[in-house]
Amino acid sequence: MNKFTLIAGPCAIEDRDTAFFIANHVKKLCQSLDINFIFKGSYRKANRSKLNSFTGIGDQKALDILDSIHKELNLDTITDIHETHEVEKVSNYVQHLQIPAFLCRQTELLLAAGNSGLGVNIKKGQFMSAESMGFALEKVLSTGNKNAWLTERGNSFGYNDLIVDATSIYRMKAHGAPVIMDCTHAVQKPNQSSGVTGGDPSAIQAIALSAIATGADGFFIETHPDPASAKSDPHTMLKLELLEGILTKCLKVKNALK
Repeated sequence: MNKFTLIAGPCAIEDRDTAFFIANHVKKLCQSLDINFIFKGSYRKANRSKLNSFTGIGDQKALDILDSIHKELNLDTITDIHETHEVEKVSNYVQHLQIPAFLCRQTELLLAAGNSGLGVNIKKGQFMSAESMGFALEKVLSTGNKNAWLTERGNSFGYNDLIVDATSIYRMKAHGAPVIMDCTHAVQKPNQSSGVTGGDPSAIQAIALSAIATGADGFFIETHPDPASAKSDPHTMLKLELLEGILTKCLKVKNALK
């Protein structure tokens, strides 16, 4: 990553109109702020707590939307993969693959992602230390794919909360790969009795400011025009209209530290 990067979009692809609205809005914002933008949308949500939770609109339909965003808006896109057999198909529709935090130790999945030749974003497990993520990175790099980066998203704190270690970005950067801060999943309150993950989006800005001050190479922010109506992660996504203010403030901090 040669300049600050924002990975942003809805938690899951819900429909074409919402995805394009978000992509267009964030693209214009990132162009004005000189930020590299990668559009994110999960084509399928495989790690849900409840059986009847929303998992997607259909694999092919979602992948086609991601492909259209890339071709029509000239944007790189990224989506999650959960099993090795997904890599071959999904790689035809996106430019980057994301390894979910829960799966960051899955050797065959990391190797398959690396062998795709695409960019690979490895999200740090809630149960992993900054140092141990070096082994996950090593698996991708072993394929000859050098386009890999790590994403911090907080560590388990009891059963129903996460905590972000302010030293984590500094420590993960020692592995030699770009480090992204996931500012939205870091405010999750998982394992709620309702079976739906909670969160505190009012803390997103605080997480972002801390990360930029400790050397983050970019942000991961799930965003939506109306988070309360979103079909996935409504309690943690940032309201789209708030994104500009947070990015502008964080870039001032980044520039002040140069």
